[in-house]
Amino acid sequence: MVKYKKYRCSQAATAERNETDMSEIRNPLLWESGEQKIAWVKGNMPLLRSIEAEFAQEKPFVGLRIALSIHLEAKTAYLCRVLAAGGAEMYITGSNPLSTQDDIAAALVHGGLHVFAWHGATEEEYRAHTRRVIEIAPHFIIDDGGDLVSLIHSEYPQLLANVIGGCEETTTGILRLKAMAKQGALRFPMMLVNDADCKHLFDNRYGTGQSVWDGINRTTNLIVAGKTVVVAGYGWCGKGTAMRAKGMGANVVVTEIDPVKAIEAVMDGFHVMKMEEAAAIGDFFVTVTGCDKVITENSFLRMKDGAILCNAGHFDVEVDMACLRRIAVNAFPARNHIMGYTLPNGNTVYVIAEGRLVNLAAGDGHPAEIMDMSFAIQALSAEYLVKHHKEMTETLISVPRAVDQNVAWRKLQSMGIAIDTLTEEQAAYLAGWEG
Repeated sequence: MVKYKKYRCSQAATAERNETDMSEIRNPLLWESGEQKIAWVKGNMPLLRSIEAEFAQEKPFVGLRIALSIHLEAKTAYLCRVLAAGGAEMYITGSNPLSTQDDIAAALVHGGLHVFAWHGATEEEYRAHTRRVIEIAPHFIIDDGGDLVSLIHSEYPQLLANVIGGCEETTTGILRLKAMAKQGALRFPMMLVNDADCKHLFDNRYGTGQSVWDGINRTTNLIVAGKTVVVAGYGWCGKGTAMRAKGMGANVVVTEIDPVKAIEAVMDGFHVMKMEEAAAIGDFFVTVTGCDKVITENSFLRMKDGAILCNAGHFDVEVDMACLRRIAVNAFPARNHIMGYTLPNGNTVYVIAEGRLVNLAAGDGHPAEIMDMSFAIQALSAEYLVKHHKEMTETLISVPRAVDQNVAWRKLQSMGIAIDTLTEEQAAYLAGWEG
């Protein structure tokens, strides 16, 4: 671990700030590898490239400190540079202890941004890094899972008046924001980025669907065809995960608590049953619910010898790892990123990436082209909120339809696809009601 030019920023928003940096990263010498990765994704993210050019000219974030917590890999790094091109002073941490890539962190610091993160951080280190980006007294927060927003409200209330708003990237974070808003606790407007069509319809479905299996396949080196895959949760992420498993020849079982989603899974051609029943027949288990204790002791003890478990939800609570560690008679590293747990009945089950996000802890996350759309929504939503925050009376803000449509049009243009538009007569027909 290497610390740069140390400083300790005051918690008070009005306090005098020492402008020397104290980025905390693992190894600054890794920056060239990180630059290579960032250059690759930038070449495959035409939407962000166009937004970067606009931001560099218009400078919508001049004078603003942005605290950002998103899985720290190459696509996120490029988003950070796009925001910095718009004039923002960026303070960056990861949103998961295992998803930070140390060469990416080094490249960002080498380029002049402030980073507090490293791969494999302990829980204490992860929390300390999260606090560091809050202690700089941010004007704007970009969050993935809600840790920054939760922290500033619970531990740094004196900084709340300094925040003009923020954006939330993922389903889990939005659930936490809605809980805060319901209790009247949320003190500044947050843009619900995940709810935008150009985010969840593509990122959650196609991005998660591909990246989850990228992580599983590269980690296990086992065939999926002919196996039984149990997908817990049939939201957009679950749909994508199940669809890709089916495409690779798996027999797919879905578990759900929502009757509508369960019917949808059946009509999409999947088997639907309770987890306890599915536990006895599954070869691979993927949790994508956003809830906790989805796979617990009763399920562990019913599993086949050799069953493989992983999680694609934001937090490492869906597979009950505390329970599994408690009941296991032996635990051992079976392969890089895979731990084996021998149960009292003699069977061994395997868990990928400690039950953390399999697509990021054991892979590189969503494809660049998918994150191009998601981060375009992030960047343009941030710009919109900065320009309009004084007009906002609510704390939960939907991404404006115009922003969503803007990203969709940009994406089509980058793909070389043209579509029809309504004629004036057609528009009048759709707007009318008389026969």
